[in-house]
Amino acid sequence: MNKRNNKNITGENTPGQPSDTNHAGILERINGVEDLRKLKGSDLDLLADDVRKYIIETISNTGGHLSSSLGVVELSIALHYTFNTPMDKIIWDVGHQAYTHKILTGRKEAFKTIRKFGGLSGFPKMSESDFDPYNVGHSSTSLSLAIGEAVGRDMKGANYKVVAVIGDGSMTAGMAFEALNQIGQLNNDIIIILNDNEHSISKNVGALSTYLTRLISGTYYNRFRRATMEFVRKIPRIGEPLYDFLYKMFSSFKGLLVPANLFRDLGLRYFGPVDGHNINELCTLFERVRKINYGPKLIHVLTQKGKGYRPAEMDPARFHGTGPFDRATGICPGGGGGETYSAIAGKTIANLACKDEKIVAITAAMKLGTGLNEFELCAPERFFDVGIAEQHAVTFAGALARTGMKPFVAIYSTFLQRAADQLIHDIGIMNLPVRFLIDRAGIVGDDGETHHGLFDIAIIKNIPNFIFLAPSDGEELRDMIHYAASHDTGPVAIRFPRGKADCGEFSYETARDFRPGRIKRLSRGKDCAIFAVGDMVHVAGEVRDILKKEGVDISVVNVLSIKPLDISGIERVIGETRCFITMENGIRSGGFGEYLLGGIDRKLCSKFLFPAAFPDEFITHGSLPDLFKLYGLDARSIAGKILKAWKRF
Repeated sequence: MNKRNNKNITGENTPGQPSDTNHAGILERINGVEDLRKLKGSDLDLLADDVRKYIIETISNTGGHLSSSLGVVELSIALHYTFNTPMDKIIWDVGHQAYTHKILTGRKEAFKTIRKFGGLSGFPKMSESDFDPYNVGHSSTSLSLAIGEAVGRDMKGANYKVVAVIGDGSMTAGMAFEALNQIGQLNNDIIIILNDNEHSISKNVGALSTYLTRLISGTYYNRFRRATMEFVRKIPRIGEPLYDFLYKMFSSFKGLLVPANLFRDLGLRYFGPVDGHNINELCTLFERVRKINYGPKLIHVLTQKGKGYRPAEMDPARFHGTGPFDRATGICPGGGGGETYSAIAGKTIANLACKDEKIVAITAAMKLGTGLNEFELCAPERFFDVGIAEQHAVTFAGALARTGMKPFVAIYSTFLQRAADQLIHDIGIMNLPVRFLIDRAGIVGDDGETHHGLFDIAIIKNIPNFIFLAPSDGEELRDMIHYAASHDTGPVAIRFPRGKADCGEFSYETARDFRPGRIKRLSRGKDCAIFAVGDMVHVAGEVRDILKKEGVDISVVNVLSIKPLDISGIERVIGETRCFITMENGIRSGGFGEYLLGGIDRKLCSKFLFPAAFPDEFITHGSLPDLFKLYGLDARSIAGKILKAWKRF
């Protein structure tokens, strides 16, 4: 491994100074961190411009996490310029802001494939590079990983730096403070970069976020301090002693205005705030802090989400995770007609809330993603964004339900995993009527293994007292939400996939009667029955059409209610057919197929051919068609397996 470049970063090599280097050629010369560290400091701002343009160009074609990545371009360059990576470990929180990190660490050309099937992951991934010490995709894990890495390092007697980069949005999660508590207690050498951009995904909320705002923590205070101190020092005779006095006064004053006291009281040495887009300041401060070989240090960095691309600066939430877009305008091309499941869920509960003042909506920093922006407009006093705090969201909802309110908790399936204990302990055991809207259930595509919602069936079906539903289209989702709003004797969970719902125009004012525990038989056939859950119902219909041409007669059953199961209805269908399969957009182990087999008469289990579900492994990233085909869950693959098995049956 090459040793770190220890060049002096002051004087003519200072980042941010003019350079006559050809701008267009800077990024072309960077194939790894060794090339980066050969650059003059004055070239680093030009490199940042090149990297930013490359990210915008690429993500406009592939889609991805744009705002957060544009905000940390200079920060990423300064980190790799100053620290001896990959020996020194940079641990990114969430990981969706690591695009510059990937480009600088030997993945520049491969970056064009980001989030594509077979290409780079959209998040740090150990199997991709030695520069990615951990796989990260969920919020607020970096501090726990960093202190674990530092303790292991010190136990082995190794000598390298551990740097955790965590956003201010991630500091709304309890896990971050659990880690900070131990970091301050253990006192290991660790560096924390607090990236303060005043946003998580939706705009930050809560008292702590307010405490970390830029108004308090930097701009005006530091401007006033700098101007005053420069003036005082020039006063003849009394300038120096007065300077010393004011320095001490400002230090005390700073403790009242910036979060230094908060972190200092937790046992961390505080530095900053520093302009996260000034590479000169970043490198100078990182170099100074790097040489402090004891105790935990926190560097407070101020950045702008979406920096350098006007549409993302103006609307960072929309460009947090975006599909392909027109670079000139920032406009995403139309995705066809029809509403998304998320939009239908949001509009339905907003409509209900206008009529029922007991209805409350809760999200964990995902207001736009879960469609709750409509609810906030309708009933702002009954809308709660708790920040990135899924555990708190669930327990908070439980207490609201106990008081007689009707809480709806809208959380992505992958993030609800973080609150499994609360689902059991704070909702299930007390049988509290909380309504869960489980968005992005099943495969989500390009974000990959950390974001697929494959485990909610395996978790929730095993929790007593829960009713668990799965619509196959938007109208069924509306009906289930209306049912949940009227159900007050226990918790209800509704899982639905990412993307457009297969339905035409319908009214949000009324709903069809829905009752859990009843199947819907969509076609009758004597040869094979398919019991499908949620979005797999439409795939089952395609399977039926394919097999019809082969002379195989298929019954397609829309299960609708995972729990309770319509056991008598299911047994009746199986009794009328030669064999059957199950289909679900979830994990096979512990999933719906196993649940059905455990509930029906054991004599009927001999008719079971196979479960169509995802295997017991973590599923890679890629488009939905690619992933379904890869795992044999597309209609043609399933039809082929049925035909092969049926002929032997």
